[in-house]
Amino acid sequence: MASPDTREHRALPEARGERLDAYLARAFPDLTRSRLQGLIADGHVLTDGKPAKAAQRLRGGELLSLHVPAPVAAIPQAEALPVSVLHEDRDLVVVDKAAGMVVHPGAGHATGTLVNALLHRVKDLAGVGGELRPGIVHRLDKDTTGCLVVAKHEQALVALQKAFKTREVQKTYLALVHGVPPAEGRIETLYGRHPIHRQKFTGKVKEGKPAITLFRVREAFDGAALVEVDLLTGRTHQIRVHLAEAGHPLLCDALYGAGRKAKGAVAEAQEALGRQALHAWRLAFEHPRTHKALDLEAPLPEDFTKALTLLRQASIPAGPPTKAKPVAKKATSRKR
Repeated sequence: MASPDTREHRALPEARGERLDAYLARAFPDLTRSRLQGLIADGHVLTDGKPAKAAQRLRGGELLSLHVPAPVAAIPQAEALPVSVLHEDRDLVVVDKAAGMVVHPGAGHATGTLVNALLHRVKDLAGVGGELRPGIVHRLDKDTTGCLVVAKHEQALVALQKAFKTREVQKTYLALVHGVPPAEGRIETLYGRHPIHRQKFTGKVKEGKPAITLFRVREAFDGAALVEVDLLTGRTHQIRVHLAEAGHPLLCDALYGAGRKAKGAVAEAQEALGRQALHAWRLAFEHPRTHKALDLEAPLPEDFTKALTLLRQASIPAGPPTKAKPVAKKATSRKR
């Protein structure tokens, strides 16, 4: 278990007027901003010997004292659950998440999550990030399978979170959708929570965060298609929302594809799946310590493969899709 450490830093004169938490995030790049905010809230940060507040403005020249406690056991408990590992080293682990497994504990899911499994597998993972989601860099929906990277220590967490934020990570998904979309396209919208159905998200808002999805059809069938999707942003439910609002919801997506009737091979494929047809197939990024390229692929799970086989066997594929205008809504995003 790591030991606690105490650090001191003299605020630069040009820091005058800057928020304390923002300045600390730059002064101590090995700690996430959320981690620093937690340390401030817990009284572990002093300015000139007095307890600090996250939103306080610096004058410049203050002595900033920072006490970082040793990681403590997170509330989630270690559980000996099966987890498929695609890559592991001393800094990170990339897993192939199974369908039905929630990434971290939350309402209704106190146990049986990926975090519980990783706490059993990875020594000292508890407390990384100072949150109840130790080491978690990004998330996948409960019923989405495939590649997910987890950091083993704070420095790796900070570096990987930055890489995701600055779009240096290539995230490629495979999806089975209703209908046959154009051969390829770019969907670009402003994105936010649905104004009426609060459990849903939408790309039809006037104000929101920019969301960009690239897609191309890999195989076309009668009434369905296998689509490869690249995410340039990582909004909650982004692929599901963008494809559904383009008229091509995922097979078995109860939230965004409700009411979509299926028959024949498509209905059989849905019965074989029983969950949204989305797989995080490929993850490519630069290793945070060695700076070597990592390019990992998660094999298609059995249910997805069975659904795809049913579609292929049922009829002769409709052939390569015809070129058409990409389905897109141009975002007018503002600089943040």
